[in-house]
Amino acid sequence: MPITVVLDNARYQHCHFIKQLAADLRIELLFLPPYSPNLNLIERLWKFVKKQCLYSQYYEKFADFRQAIEDCLADVSGTFKDQLASLLTLNFQTFENVSL
Repeated sequence: MPITVVLDNARYQHCHFIKQLAADLRIELLFLPPYSPNLNLIERLWKFVKKQCLYSQYYEKFADFRQAIEDCLADVSGTFKDQLASLLTLNFQTFENVSL
């Protein structure tokens, strides 16, 4: 079974050493488009956390801000499970044979 690694286009991921090593190990490198936060699940989670913790919120101390983020992340599989079920999905719409 072929292995495909999805990468987010960091510069070091394009170096000759990485590409050659992947080729030697028969690993396909699949690079996301240059600006594609919606294809990166962690970006979607971070957007959700910001909405829950940052929008219209004021934290007097950094510790309170950090705690709010930690609490939100701790509730990902509990309180927020249903909300995140549709947000963190790998079902993407694809377009084939499209000319731009």
